[in-house]
Amino acid sequence: MTCHTMAERLIQASWQRRAKAMTAAAGLAGQAAVPLLLCALLAPSGAYVLDDSEGLGREFDGIGAVSGGGATSRLLVNYPEPYRSEILDYLFKPNFGASLHILKVEIGGDGQTTDGTEPSHMHYALDENYFRGYEWWLMKEAKKRNPNITLIGLPWSFPGWLGKGFNWPYVNLQLTAYYIVTWIVGSKHYHDLDIDYIGIWNERAFDINYIKVLRRMLNHQGLQHVKIIASDNLWEPISASMLLDPELLKVIDVIGAHYPGTLTVKDARLTKKKLWSSEDFSTVNGDMGAGCWGRILNQNYVNGYMTSTIAWNLVASYYQQLPYGRCGLMTAQEPWSGHYVVEAPIWVSAHTTQFTQPGWYYLKTVGHLERGGSYVALTDGLGNLTVIIETMSYKHSKCIRPLLPYFNVSHQFATFDLKGSFSQIQELQVWYTKLGKPSERFLFKQLDSLWLLDSGGSFTLELQEDELFTLTTLTSGRKGSFPPPPKSQRFPSVYEDNFNIDYPFFSEAPNFADQTGVFEYYVNMEDPGDHRFTLRQVLNQRPITWAADAFNTISVIGDYSWSNLTIKCDVYIETPEKGGVFIAGRVNKGGILIRSARGIFFWIFANGTYRVTGDLAGWIIYSLGHADVTAKKWYTLTLTLNGRFSSGKLNGKTLWKNISVNFPENGWAAIGTHSFEFAQFDNFRVEASH
Repeated sequence: MTCHTMAERLIQASWQRRAKAMTAAAGLAGQAAVPLLLCALLAPSGAYVLDDSEGLGREFDGIGAVSGGGATSRLLVNYPEPYRSEILDYLFKPNFGASLHILKVEIGGDGQTTDGTEPSHMHYALDENYFRGYEWWLMKEAKKRNPNITLIGLPWSFPGWLGKGFNWPYVNLQLTAYYIVTWIVGSKHYHDLDIDYIGIWNERAFDINYIKVLRRMLNHQGLQHVKIIASDNLWEPISASMLLDPELLKVIDVIGAHYPGTLTVKDARLTKKKLWSSEDFSTVNGDMGAGCWGRILNQNYVNGYMTSTIAWNLVASYYQQLPYGRCGLMTAQEPWSGHYVVEAPIWVSAHTTQFTQPGWYYLKTVGHLERGGSYVALTDGLGNLTVIIETMSYKHSKCIRPLLPYFNVSHQFATFDLKGSFSQIQELQVWYTKLGKPSERFLFKQLDSLWLLDSGGSFTLELQEDELFTLTTLTSGRKGSFPPPPKSQRFPSVYEDNFNIDYPFFSEAPNFADQTGVFEYYVNMEDPGDHRFTLRQVLNQRPITWAADAFNTISVIGDYSWSNLTIKCDVYIETPEKGGVFIAGRVNKGGILIRSARGIFFWIFANGTYRVTGDLAGWIIYSLGHADVTAKKWYTLTLTLNGRFSSGKLNGKTLWKNISVNFPENGWAAIGTHSFEFAQFDNFRVEASH
C-alpha cells in the first residue's frame, strides 16, 4: 500500500461537499482511513498557529517585475494581435495569470543596460520627447488591466550631456534631478501615468546630497506623493548612511536591495523603513526558476522582513542568445511568428498575487516548516485570510545568485490552527502547484475546498517536496487561458525594411535590437526622394554608461544561427572626414558583452576608405583600401558571407572578395557607426540560407 500524496488524492477523488467537518488529512472517508493512518505514522508532523490576536506583522507592498535594465521588452512591442494582448493579460490582468501588483521600468538613458539600450527622453540638453521607446506604452497597458498597479521608475544609464565630460551622473545634482523629474512629469502630462516610486541609480553609487536634492525638487513640483526608494544595490552602505543622517532617513521611504538571498541586515531593520527585494530572480524560467521564485516569494519575508519582491525580468522579449536569455516570468521572443510560452513562474506568482493586495498585512505567525519549506499568511483586516505554503527543494530552487546554502526538505504533515479572528472561518479555497517530472506536474490547479466547520479551525496538509499550496477565503482566483499561440518559427530567412512609415507608433524599427547607440525612425525633410524615411543613429556623444558600451554604435537583428547570408543596406554618413558606417554578419555577442563582439564587419569612411574587420572594435583587420566615398551622400553596401569566404560590394560593384573568415561560424546581422555620430540607414535587406 503506498502513501499517495495528498494532492493526488485531492485531484483523483471527486470530493462530495459534506456539511460535516472535513479536514484535508481525513478528507477521504472509509477505505482511505488505513493508508492515511499509515502515512501519519511514517511521516513527521508539525503544528503551526495562524493568529492575529497579538496584532499583525508588516504591511505587504506587492509582487512585481522589471521591464528594462535593459531592453528586455524589446521584441514584445511588435507582436501581432491578439497575441500581444494575451501576453499582457497573462502578466497584468487581475485574477488571470501573474496578476502583478507592481511594474518597475527603466528610465531609458541611451546606454547599454544588459540586453540592449533604451532611449532617453532627453538625448541632448534641449531635447524632450516622451514617445520614445516602449516603457510608457507598457505602463499604460498595465494600467488598463489593473488601474491599481504600482509604478516605479529607475535609471541605469544617463545621457552623456548630464556628465559634462565625466562618466558620472552626480556632476550637477540639480541637473540630474531635473532630468529625472521631467520624466515623472512627462509620464503624467503625456500619458496620464502617476509614478509612485523613483529610484536613484541602479546597482551603482548613490550620492546623499543628490537624494536630498531630488526630494526637494519633487516636492517643489507638487510631487510629494512620489516616494523615493534607495539604493537598488546592497543593504549597505545605504542603511548605515540613513541611521547617521536624520534628513536622509526622512527622505527615503523604502530600502531596496538586489538579490538579498532572503536575508537582510540589522542596520536596515533599525531604520524602521519598508524593506524590499527590489530586484530578484533573474533565473531561467524553467522549473528551477519557478522553484527559485516560489521559495523567495515566501522566504524574503520569513527570513528578511521584505514586504515586496520584484523579478528581473517581466517578460523575456529579447533575442535568447543575449545575456540572461529566458530570464523573464514568461517568454515572448518571436514576434515574427506570434509564438509565446506561459512559463511556470507566471503560475507561481499567481499563488501570491491573486490572493493578496498591497495594503494587506502579513501575520506575525509566519515561519519555516519543521521538515523544510516555509509558510506565510496575510489578511486584509476585514476577515479574509490567505496562507501560502512552499516546500521547494534545494536541488530545484537555486536562483542565479547569491549562492544558496544547503537545506533539506522532506515529506511531512503540517497541521495549522486558525486562532483569533480566523477561528470562525468555515471554508478555505485550495490552489496547488507541483513542480518536477512532467507526469507529476501541476501548475496552479484548484482543488476542492477545505471545510472547517467542526474541526475547531484546524486542518492538516500532507506536503511533499517542490509543492506550493495557497489556502484562502477569496473565491476570485482563476487560471486564465487562451487558445494556444502559433507554433515557434525561425526568424524569416528573407527580411527587409524600408522604414517608410509616416507616423510610427514606436520610435524604433521592429526587431532591431540596439546594443550601443540608439537607432530611430527619421524623416529627412530635405530629401523628397527615395530616402525621405530612414533609420538614424541619433547619439552624438557617449552616454554615462552602466555597462561596457562599445565605442561604436551597433544594432543587431535576425537569427543567431545565420551563417550564409547576404546583407544589403543603403547608408549615409553625416559627419565629414571622420564619419564611418558599417553593415555586418555573424555578429556573435551582444548586451553587456558587446565590446568584444566578433563577426564580419564591412566599413566605409567619409575619408574615402573601406575596411573589413573580424570584430566590432576593429582590431582584427582582414582588408583595407581606398573607396570612392564621402559624407552626405547615399551608398549601397552589400556583404555576402558563404562558408569560409566573404565579399563586399559598393553600389553594386565588387570592392573586395574571397576574404577568408573562419570565426565566428554564425550570428546576427547588424548595422552601425564608427563612433557616436549621426548616420542614416535605408532599404535594409537580408537573405539567409542558415
